[in-house]
Amino acid sequence: MNAAITLDRDEAGEFLLPADLLAARFGWPVETFRDMMRRGFVASRVERGEGEDAGRWRLTVRCGNRRWQAVVEADGTVGDQRVEVVPFAPQKR
Repeated sequence: MNAAITLDRDEAGEFLLPADLLAARFGWPVETFRDMMRRGFVASRVERGEGEDAGRWRLTVRCGNRRWQAVVEADGTVGDQRVEVVPFAPQKR
């Protein structure tokens, strides 16, 4: 996970997270990750930094019992990132 990554954004300013990047972080083939997306098992959240973290974002993607978190700088460069195994919490629908 040490290679430098820069995330692109769409016209609305939303971060674009490539499926191959997330699949690699979770240790899965891309098709496994895409299948989990189709089945609704992937959830994400974007948090905008405030105060001394202004201009940064924390991105979180959760799939089953795994969570990837990354801090993204204003230029889209991914800084700190980690993958954790967390207790499984079924999504409420």
